[in-house]
Amino acid sequence: MKLDTPTKIRQGEDLDKERLIGYLSKKFNSNSSKLEVLQFPSGYSNLTYLIKFNQSEYVLRRPPFGANVKSGHDMSREFKILSILKNKFSKAPKPILFCDDEKIIGSSFYIMERIKGVILRGGMPKDELPEPKKIKNIVYDFISTMTELHSIDCNTPELSNFGKPEGYVKRQVEGWAYRYEKSKTNNFHGIEKTIKWLCNNYPTEHETSLIHNDYKYDNLVLSGDDNLKIKAVLDWEMATVGDPLMDLGTTLGYWIHQTDPDFIKSNKLNLTTTDGNPKRGELIELYALKSKRDLSNIVFYFIFGLFKIAVIIQQIYYRYKKGFTKDSRFKEFNKIVELYGIMSNQAIDKKKVDDLF
Repeated sequence: MKLDTPTKIRQGEDLDKERLIGYLSKKFNSNSSKLEVLQFPSGYSNLTYLIKFNQSEYVLRRPPFGANVKSGHDMSREFKILSILKNKFSKAPKPILFCDDEKIIGSSFYIMERIKGVILRGGMPKDELPEPKKIKNIVYDFISTMTELHSIDCNTPELSNFGKPEGYVKRQVEGWAYRYEKSKTNNFHGIEKTIKWLCNNYPTEHETSLIHNDYKYDNLVLSGDDNLKIKAVLDWEMATVGDPLMDLGTTLGYWIHQTDPDFIKSNKLNLTTTDGNPKRGELIELYALKSKRDLSNIVFYFIFGLFKIAVIIQQIYYRYKKGFTKDSRFKEFNKIVELYGIMSNQAIDKKKVDDLF
């Protein structure tokens, strides 16, 4: 399979190379005047670049242009969690440096190690897809890595102050509802109904663990050999200490299966519709087996996951409508928001995660 590679920088998302050269030369004690910058084009949130400097390769992360939710694009927070995890979770990239001087590239940013490998993305050509028989092993590793993350001891000084687990679910429901209102561009009945249902049905008690909050195929780097083992988990911008089932719920929200209707599968946000991928219920069973957790209320978490993803997509569409990004991929993202509202309403009405239509 092909390794994930960067391409030329999208229009309007360039970095100030001269200022960046000066900054990196000072930080790395180098006299190099050569800097090559490319962009990893497939992400939807924080912008990710490949930096070739001083005969080494690094990855630079910065917020998207025009982001109106600063807490969701806090570079210092993302750098901090990677710094905490470097001795606790082997699949987190190693952080190298953080810069809060916005004069360098127009925002804060951080630099981390580059991990080469394969990333499974929605819309990949058929000849680049893993064979269906290999998907089973990838899924097992996918859930094993998630449960490994959820088993990290959160009672250490660094992690105990990293989140506020008490009342976490309620705050998340209210917080994402607020973000939706702040970035709203259309009136979608399905989303409005989902917000009301979530506010009336959230659990008041839950377990606590470290959670990634955006755990899906295209945030994983797989080895480039036939084993396709998970080498790294990327994009830690939403990581915190909270309810592990909220993490699983987000994953389930992204897990569109081939048995879902075509109008849901058409968004191509993930690669879970390809042959060999299990249904959401099977994924839940595997997580329950590995984690030993009670998943009797998993429908709530699935519905929350659908809603949260809808809000993330809405925020991206809002930036596109305001002209902060020219990325043509976002042109019809409002339609995906509507689809997720329809899907969450079906889950509410049928009280299940599969066979909703």
